Amino acid sequence: MSQRALLAPSILSADFGELAEGVRVVDRAGADWIHVDVMDGHFVPNITLGPAVTAAVARVTDLPLDVHLMIEAPERYLEDFADAGASVLTVHQEACPHLHRTIQQIRELGVSPGVALNPATPVESIRDVAADLDLVLIMSVNPGFGGQAFIPRSLERLRRARALLDETGSRARIEVDGGVSPDNAGAVVAAGADVLVAGSAVFRHPDGAAAGVDALRAAAAGAHLRSV
Repeated sequence: MSQRALLAPSILSADFGELAEGVRVVDRAGADWIHVDVMDGHFVPNITLGPAVTAAVARVTDLPLDVHLMIEAPERYLEDFADAGASVLTVHQEACPHLHRTIQQIRELGVSPGVALNPATPVESIRDVAADLDLVLIMSVNPGFGGQAFIPRSLERLRRARALLDETGSRARIEVDGGVSPDNAGAVVAAGADVLVAGSAVFRHPDGAAAGVDALRAAAAGAHLRSV
């Protein structure tokens, strides 16, 4: 586990009419990454944004862009998102029949490769590529829509992912995405997460996005202090 969990607010829950300002707010509040959810209406039942919006976000922040491709045949768009400013490109194991090749393509573009796993996909399925990854994303909801409730068994999946990375000698970070809030952030970090993605808990916080970042940071820091 890293010394401190990174926070990656998901712009999926931001006000798209004020997207640039929303990104600036969480940047000033101390977010570590900006999480960009890309959906195609095929792999998941929603349509969100593409390279043009990703590039627009890159123009208003120097934070790394953590781009999560919830799309079919993601290899078709890797170069487009790399050119748009992605620092991390995460593809789904379930969408990539030639997963190792796709990981290599991402690396060749000068971007950090990640692989995401849906709630019903065994963590063990990435054992043979674990050492090639910079990020493993454990979905703690079924992908497609923001505002869903955290699936409790995701904590055990995080523990299994941590064990698998240790066994394979992988230095990949573990990210968790879906239903993360101050109520469960401590347990998520204790289970092995290095990066917390949060949309509603940040951008829909009653006191504003900056307060959402602060609340998550405090919850995650509390878990780290208890573990050392």
